[in-house]
Amino acid sequence: MRLPLISPDDLTDVQKPLYEDMHKGIGSNFNSFKAVAEDGALMGPWNPWLHEPKIGGAIWDLTKVMSMEATLPEEARQVAILVTGAQFDAAYELYAHVAVAESAGMDKDRIATIVAGTRPSGMSEPEAVSYDVAISLASGRKLARATYDRAVETFGQHGTNELIYLVGLYCLVSVTLNGFAVPVPDEAQ
Repeated sequence: MRLPLISPDDLTDVQKPLYEDMHKGIGSNFNSFKAVAEDGALMGPWNPWLHEPKIGGAIWDLTKVMSMEATLPEEARQVAILVTGAQFDAAYELYAHVAVAESAGMDKDRIATIVAGTRPSGMSEPEAVSYDVAISLASGRKLARATYDRAVETFGQHGTNELIYLVGLYCLVSVTLNGFAVPVPDEAQ
């Protein structure tokens, strides 16, 4: 871990409102995994974002919109997030979203296959489309017209836009986690 966790007692006046907003959001939307240390410090991507409140606040605002106003089916969202995390080998991202996917009722073998970097068989159409869009974009490739058209047929234009932005957001999250060597909670101790 390249940036120390920030105890709530050590927050600057600029960091405090962002901390409060993130802490509230984590408590209501990200409770399938450990994101807050025993002393109240934020873990995962929230810690680096808190170190740079202007940048972190903008990313957090996007994260809130993409999480709290999501319209895509939850399993399709989790497939896209897991594919992206696997492409970047982002340990905390995979730790967190394996837990979220399991709590959403996704099959554990399917989750393990995605995390291993392979396309599982037996996916629903929304999951398969989400996988294809995410693997293409997270691999740095242009999204093929046929894949894009299939996404629009499956999710509509708004849903396709949301899916593309979701992959982009989790590319940013994964780069944040990897750049600052953010560990999974049991490694942070």
